Order: sequence, then structure tokens, then C-alpha cells
Amino acid sequence: MKSVLRSLSLAALVTTASGCFYFRASTPPPARKLPPSADDSAASPTPPLRPYVRVITRDAKTRRGLFVTHRVGEKLYFEIPRRELNRDMLLVGRLARSANDPSVSSYGGDEFAERILRWERQGMRVILRSPSFEITADSALPVYQAVSNSNYPPIVGVFNIETFGPDSAPVIDVARLYTSSLPEFSGSRSSIDERRSFVENAVAFPDNVEVEATQTYTPPSSRGSGAGGQPDAVSVLAHWSMIRLPERLMMARIFDDRVGFFAVSHTDFGTAEHRAARVSYITRYRLEKKNSGAAMSDPVKPITYYIDPATPAQWRPWIKRGVEEWQKAFEAAGFTNAIVARDAPTASNDPDWSAEDVRYSVVRWVASTIENAYGPHVHDPRTGEILNGSIAIYHNILNQERSWYFTQVAPLDPRAAKLPLPDSLMGRLLQSLVAHEVGHTLGLSHNFKSSAMYPADSVRSASWVHRMGYSPSIMDYVRYDYVAQPEDRIAPNDLVARVGPYDIFATMWGYKPVPGARTPEDEKPVLDSWARMQDSVPWLRFSTSRSQGADYAEQTEAVGDADAIASTGYGLRNIKRVVPMLIPATERATGNNNDLESLYSAVVEQWTIEMNHVTNIVGGAETREKYATQPGARFIPLPRGKQQAAVRFLLDNAFRTPTYLLDERILRRIEPEGALDRIRGAQSEVLGSLLNVSRMARLVEYEALAGNSRAVYSLSEMLSDVRTGIWSELGRGRVVIDPFRRNLQRTQIDLIGSRLAPAPNAGAFGVQIFLGRRVGSTDARALLRGELLDLDSQLRSALPRAADRETRLHILDARDQIDRILHPNK
Repeated sequence: MKSVLRSLSLAALVTTASGCFYFRASTPPPARKLPPSADDSAASPTPPLRPYVRVITRDAKTRRGLFVTHRVGEKLYFEIPRRELNRDMLLVGRLARSANDPSVSSYGGDEFAERILRWERQGMRVILRSPSFEITADSALPVYQAVSNSNYPPIVGVFNIETFGPDSAPVIDVARLYTSSLPEFSGSRSSIDERRSFVENAVAFPDNVEVEATQTYTPPSSRGSGAGGQPDAVSVLAHWSMIRLPERLMMARIFDDRVGFFAVSHTDFGTAEHRAARVSYITRYRLEKKNSGAAMSDPVKPITYYIDPATPAQWRPWIKRGVEEWQKAFEAAGFTNAIVARDAPTASNDPDWSAEDVRYSVVRWVASTIENAYGPHVHDPRTGEILNGSIAIYHNILNQERSWYFTQVAPLDPRAAKLPLPDSLMGRLLQSLVAHEVGHTLGLSHNFKSSAMYPADSVRSASWVHRMGYSPSIMDYVRYDYVAQPEDRIAPNDLVARVGPYDIFATMWGYKPVPGARTPEDEKPVLDSWARMQDSVPWLRFSTSRSQGADYAEQTEAVGDADAIASTGYGLRNIKRVVPMLIPATERATGNNNDLESLYSAVVEQWTIEMNHVTNIVGGAETREKYATQPGARFIPLPRGKQQAAVRFLLDNAFRTPTYLLDERILRRIEPEGALDRIRGAQSEVLGSLLNVSRMARLVEYEALAGNSRAVYSLSEMLSDVRTGIWSELGRGRVVIDPFRRNLQRTQIDLIGSRLAPAPNAGAFGVQIFLGRRVGSTDARALLRGELLDLDSQLRSALPRAADRETRLHILDARDQIDRILHPNK
């Protein structure tokens, strides 16, 4: 969800030379012996060994599994079987319980550590290293030694061997790993107070070890103060899950820019190329058919998501539906019942079950007022195999979903006419949200291009939307079908996003087995043929790399943006219908006006979002991801007429005062003043997007490269059109400018000035860096100055025709504003 949506997975893995199996088991280079005097912070000079029974006493709380864990008083011993030494393991640290303190920005379930570990014995010590798989080469090649020389694994800890187990397994005390300020393990960036930190629990299973500890620290700043004005201490319950990486490696699948998956990458120095090769694999779960010869089969191990016991009961069925909505996508890959949702076991059924255990993917409910949700995943850095895909649903995301639904489609669904929305409706909205986040945990990235791939008029067709949805992908930010009109009679259930054709296609591409393929390279011809299905079916296409900002179709919060002008026009009709609904929807016999203010602000925000879908047409391009063997350009500038039409639409709709938003009955209920600023802020955001430096640079370049400059929409024309529209009053015989327009006009001058004025740290030539570009490196600077000069001339001519004092003073002030920009040192 929103921008907070993120991937917390590692971005590293290992492979071998092209044409060979993609990963050679992680045999480390020969360990270097440390001299007896080597400095370390965890191990002291080797003391005499004590008998096993003197170390692991009868009071020990012992659990046997991957390691044997022993808790003896305040000590935590790991008894490491010899077979587990020198093996690669994955450590994931999460907060089991966080603190309600402003200094703590994390919640229960949030990840704070993720790294590869390798336990090695060296003499009478155990060395804990953290190897990296970022660079690699086939271990049979001479260059492998060079890679090893550049990739020496750092040491996380050094432990004296206290005794040996019956099978000569070294026994070490690891308590300080979990109760000290070791950065690789700590749940806090602040210094841990070891006197108030201690191990709470340790449990071993055949493939993993789980440890929990309370960590106490004093943050730099805190909500309260203790004695002497010192900040209060903060305690968290941290959980570490350490799991052995799979011994039987999943066959990786090579990443393809045409299909949207997260990827793990490595640099391979062992290829035949004349440079190190960057190789990427998609992240995905390991799915293997029970019946490998069947076209459709259940998986050996289904993808299972557990529902957090803390989830409110009324939402659990909807969360399960959101998870299992993906079953139809996996059916396209040849799997039945591939993904399921289950209630988490109760403490009486499984006392050792933990939501932080990396073996379990969990949909967690987070007690937070932040309106957010996200779906990260944890994967094997060698192959991209997803090992865990947990989701966090913040409690107040329900408020955001309610606001979006009301502001976008309330005129289309009678259930939305009055707050609160019924649970049956809120549950459906939650289902869609969960399905989106599940997609991320399955390896899928956002596809912001998707919503523009359907024909623009299809999103108003009840039959099309019922069959295909109003967007091909739930991985786009397409909340609700705000383009639909009441007369379209689209069923309310179809107004909500669902898993669509692109999602099904991408899941098939990423998960369907390729018969006969033994290596990732063997799969490439088949994967390429699947990707080329996009040639004839546009709604299977994915975002073009390096296109965001330039591709008019690469937009968030958009529906029907194949024709953003028409779709925004329909969206504005619904906004005009929503405004009169606000007071009846939010009135309560004993309530205040908070809901009214919140929803009114959401309506203004929706207006701004929809207008900005049109601004992206200006200086935009039609893009499509293609590989070298596919003909045609990847980036094609939009036609002149389409860009001009977008500017005309903005002048008529965004830059003319939207009086339908100025309902005085609403405004005087929510604030004593502020309407002018609300409208100015919304218009300023749209105008600022239109005058974006990158957009202007593209217009300059498109004109420079055009064989016929008249065939393109130039920056000079765009700036002139905008000036003429925003200052249209200057062309009248009697010049009267109202307060809303005066605000907009001042904003335009301010925005141009911000693109021209040198930054405080500008260089000798006064070149400003704005949004990552040198404003002075293209014609944009000269054209912007020319706009101010032309505007000043118009203002001078219009001044005698000013019909009232306010207009006259505004014109004088605007001229003074321009003069200060053009002559800053005057």
C-alpha cells in the first residue's frame, strides 16, 4: 500500500558460468587461522574445558533440533552438531513486541535484521561469519580464487568452546548475541543496557532455532523523562529465527524486464564475456507438483498464510478470501490448491508456534493509527526462493479504504451513502487490499502501467468489468472504478479491484514448470515465448524500465488512463456528485464534524490526483518493454494534438476555480477560513507537476530531435498556452481578477521563479539543481525567463484597465514579483 509498501528481502545470490548449473554449493574458501593474539570482543583467552555435566547442568532447559539449545540461568548455550558447521543459514530478526514510544517507529512483526550466517570451528573457538553471495564464479575456475580474495566473510562473533557434547559437538555461550549492542543482531540502533536485557526463550526445531530476548535501551529522545530529565528507557521483545538454507537448491528462474517480479542479483566473474556479468533471478516460492506428469496437480507443499490471532474476528474471512483469490492465478501455472489461508494454531494446540518463526507466512494485524499495509518477503539469496512472505495490516488502513471508496464511488453504491460503511462492504475492500499485498509476497512487483492497457471505454462497460475487471492487475494502484457512472449500472462488487488477467499471466510465467529444463538457461526460449504473448494482448504488459515519469500510462491511482482526459472528466462528474453527499453521510446525532472534514479533504485530494493524470500526458511518451529481437522503439513521444488537448483540459478544469468544491455549508462547518488555501494548494500541485523540470526537458529534447519541429508540441507553446489560460483576464477590456485566480496566478510566478533562482549552494555559474536536473542546461531556462518578460509586458498593458483596487494591486505586485526573480541582486 501507498509508498510505505516495500521489500525487505536481501538482494544478493550466487551463480556459476553461463551454460552451467546456476549455483555451486557454498563451499567456503579455506578458513584462515587466527593468531592467538587476534583481537576480538566476544572471546577471551581459551579457558580449560569443563566436563559437559558441569556446563549443562541438571537445571538446564534443553531443546533439540537444528542445534541443541540449553538455557542455564542467564546463559544460553548452543550445542552445534558437527554436521551443521560450515553450513549457510539465514537469520531473520523481528520484533515480537514493540514499545508504545515515539522513538520506536517499528511494530510487532517488523523486521530489523536479515543476514546469512555460517558457524565455523577454529581450534577451541567457534567463529560466526556473515558471508555474502553478491559476487561469485564457478569454483572450478581460476578466477574463483580472485573472487574469494575479494569476498572475505566478516566476523560477527567469536566464542570460546565451553565443552563438547557427546558427539564432539562444540558448546558455546551465545547469550550476548541477543542481549548486547551487536549491530548485526540488535533490535535497536541505540546502546543496549545489558543489565536490563535477557534471553526469554529458546526453542529448537529440525531446521531452525528460535530465540526471544528482551532488549532495553535508552533512545536519543523519548516521550517522557525519568529522573534528572533523562529520556525514559524503552524495552522491546525481539525474536530471532535462524533457519538452515535448503540443501536441495530450487532451480532459479532468470529475471525478465517484461514481467514484473522482484529479483535477486549477483555479479558473475566466471562468464565468457569480457566483463563481469550481472545476472538476476526472480523471487518466487518453491512449488513442485505432487504428480509431475499431470497438467494440473496439487503442490507437494502449498503456500500457506496464517491469520494473526490478533485480527478482529469480523475481518478474518475476508483476509482468507484475499489470500485464496490467487488460486485461479496458480491454476494457470498448473497447480490446484496452491495457496491457502489458515487460522493460526492456538497455544493449546501448538504452544511453540510463533508468528515470528520464519517457517510461517503470517498476515499480521498491527495496532497503529498509521494508514498503511505492506507485504515484504524473505528469500534464499542464492536462488530467489521465497522462504517467508508475511503481511502487515495496520488497523487504520480501514479508514483510508473507507475514504477512498466514498470519494471515488459513493454515487454508484447505495451502501456508501451513510457512514459507517457496513462490515460486508469494508470486508470486501479489505479483501482487495490483502490480495494486493499477497501479490508482493509471491514475488510480484507493482505494475503501474496496467490500468492504461484496457480500452478507455471498457471500464464503463458492466459486462467487460464483470468479466475482466476494470484493471488487468491488482498490482497496480487502482483502488475503485471512479470512471464508472451511475447509468452504467456496474455491480458494486465489480467496483473493487481483484486479481486480473495480468496477474494470472505473470503468475503463470513465474511459476509454471518448463518441461525438460534442467538449468535456468534451458528455460529461456520458453519464457521468451510466453513473454511475447504481450505482443498481441496489451493488457498482459508490464511497466517499462526507466519510464516512470515519462510514460503517460505509468501512473498511480489511475483508472481508464488509456484516455486520461476522458476518464478524468468522468471522475470529476462523480466528485461533483459526492460533494452534496458529504453532510448527509457524516451527520450523527451526537457526533462532531471530524468525519466531514476528513472526507472533504479526501475529495480535494482525489480531485488533485485525477488532474495530475492529465498532466502526465504533456511531455509524455508511449512506452513498451521490448528485448533486442523485438522490433520497434521502446519510447515514442505522444502526438502533438494529444498533448495540446491535455493542456486545454487542465486550463478548463484544473485552473478554472472548481466552484463545486466550495460548498459553504461544508466549509463553515469544518473551519473558520481555509478554502482559498485548499484550492490554491490543489491547483499548485497540478501546476507544479505540469512545470516539472524533467517534463520540460523532454519537451525540449523531443523538439530538438524532430525532423519537423511543427509536428511536436514544444515547450515554448506549452508555456505560452498555460500563461494565456491562467492570465486570461488580461485580454479583456475590463480586467477583474477574483481572489482564487489571483492565488493561482501568484503561484505560477512562484513556480517559474523556483525553477530559475539559484539554490543557496549554487556553483560559480549559478546553476540550480532541481529534481535531479540542471535547469540551465537546456532551453528551459531561457524560455521560462521569456515567459516572465512576456507576462510582465501583458501586465503593464493591462494595468490601466484594472476595474477594482484589488486587481490593480495584484497586477502591481505580480510585476514586482517578476522583477525580483529576473533581477535578484537589484
